[in-house]
Amino acid sequence: MKGYKFVSVEFTEDPNVAGRTYWYLCEFDTADIGSRVTAPIGSHNRLQTAVVRRVMYAEAPYAPYPLSTIKKIEGILAENL
Repeated sequence: MKGYKFVSVEFTEDPNVAGRTYWYLCEFDTADIGSRVTAPIGSHNRLQTAVVRRVMYAEAPYAPYPLSTIKKIEGILAENL
């Protein structure tokens, strides 16, 4: 078993967080490096477009961020399908 799928994303269109990456839990098999996705960001959880920069599979104890608080990818943009 591969475990959970996690993706590190960059919000390239948001100058406030440009150059930073954030980890998310991803339930979409088709998300891969370079995919454009929508994900909630900040305490307001506003959905923004992001680009997947890294993909990893891990069991809960080895997750890049605690499963109890990690946010999830909400969708994949149609251009990736």
